[in-house]
Amino acid sequence: MSNPGEADLTPITDARQLAEWFAAGSKPRGAWGVGTEHEKFGFFRDGFATPPYTGTGGIRALLEGLQARGWAPILDSGNPIGLKRGGASISLEPAGQFELSGAILPDLHATWRELGEHLREVHEITGPMGVGFASLGFHPLHSRDQMPWMPKGRYAIMRRYMPTVGSLGLDMMTRTCTVQANLDYGDEADMVEKLRISLALQPVATALFANSPFTEGRPNGFRSMRAQVWTDTDNARTGIPAVVFEPGFGFERFAEWLLDVPMYFVMRDGKWLDAAGKSFRAFLDGRLDVLPGERATMGDFADHVTTAFTDVRLKRFLEMRGSDVGSAAMITAQPALWVGLLYDDAAQKAAAALVRDWTVEEMRTLRSAVPRDALQARIRGRSVQDVARDVLAIARDGLKARGLGEEVYLAPLDEIVASGLTQADRLLHLYERAWGGDAGRALLHAEV
Repeated sequence: MSNPGEADLTPITDARQLAEWFAAGSKPRGAWGVGTEHEKFGFFRDGFATPPYTGTGGIRALLEGLQARGWAPILDSGNPIGLKRGGASISLEPAGQFELSGAILPDLHATWRELGEHLREVHEITGPMGVGFASLGFHPLHSRDQMPWMPKGRYAIMRRYMPTVGSLGLDMMTRTCTVQANLDYGDEADMVEKLRISLALQPVATALFANSPFTEGRPNGFRSMRAQVWTDTDNARTGIPAVVFEPGFGFERFAEWLLDVPMYFVMRDGKWLDAAGKSFRAFLDGRLDVLPGERATMGDFADHVTTAFTDVRLKRFLEMRGSDVGSAAMITAQPALWVGLLYDDAAQKAAAALVRDWTVEEMRTLRSAVPRDALQARIRGRSVQDVARDVLAIARDGLKARGLGEEVYLAPLDEIVASGLTQADRLLHLYERAWGGDAGRALLHAEV
């Protein structure tokens, strides 16, 4: 998402520019890196309330504390709503979920070090405040109305629009946290194969990383409530788009699909204009009523790309979006899984062969089943646990082929597949036994 003053003001005069924008993300193999993003819930250790934006122990105080450690502020109407340092950034989700968008790094060892440094800095500031951060896919205690809202202009627009297109969009905004891996592609053909593999296997990742079994203090019947929320957020921009699996799919076809995703907003002069539900195609032609006669720029298109919430999102790289956030080891296991599958030719071909015959309908059916059933969901007569065993074997071979010793980061996923118990299953066992039915203990247990 563009920050004020950073947008590309190049006018869009031909639809081919949109495909070329994606193509410009292509990189030679030697330049491929990995970026990792993760979100986490803040909570006061005394009483488990969520920190507001202002006040002692508030999110603004945390941002200002990090500025003293070399982070530069990102402002929205004069309010600090994010930070930048080097190639990394920190941003706020709508209810103050604290997100690290890591730098593009050469390997998973660097990812692990970056995560450790980030958590150390956060702890140094929040410790004296009595604030902790928990890595769970869905908030285990609070109702939607108990969650605060951050002062970001675009969130006000989304807050109004979300209830008109789905029943759970505001839950997505305020009560979910994810971990995401960002990977490169070599060219259009490589992008297509990687996008198809990762969309097909995203439900498997959802099952492996399931970590959100509580809602408002009670078991909710799901292993991943976060994944369930996405099934009724806004179906015009979420899920597994069939277009990706059509013959001839590529940059141009994806750009065309995006033009039919309804808009959220446009930024002009540092302010967010409400364009929710309007047509980007009309904007291309100068027919957007909130900016009459003005045509879209490439910066507007880049912002619009970020409002497509597919399970894997194509930008100038690929974003793997299907996982609940979890422990520090699981945060690093997520990029390890996808690097192993997609950054070695033999592994990528093996992964493609594994899912080649799966239909879009089968993928979507599996996607619908895994929030509740996780590893016990089935596709083509096999459990996800069995499929995941094959997936991990491919990923491990892919990481070994890189020769960097990165396969060690798959260890927590190996344990999940071997035991058949997700993070969510283990939380439920603790809730029923050691915690005596107190779901608030999940926040302390999941603290990172």
